[in-house]
Amino acid sequence: MYQRIRSLREDRDLTQTQIAQMLGMSQTGYSKYETGENDIPTSVLIKLADFYGTTTDYLLERTDKK
Repeated sequence: MYQRIRSLREDRDLTQTQIAQMLGMSQTGYSKYETGENDIPTSVLIKLADFYGTTTDYLLERTDKK
């Protein structure tokens, strides 16, 4: 899951800071999601799926279909 959110961000040439701002959090906090240091709360997972136009199942690696 962590690699998927990083890949989606990088594919759009966005920084961790930009995504963190969209989520209303610090860059450090968001970075911990991408490294797997912190689990991603369900509410944040939903926001990321909506932002990237994908499903939570894709982010959770339950499917390869975006």
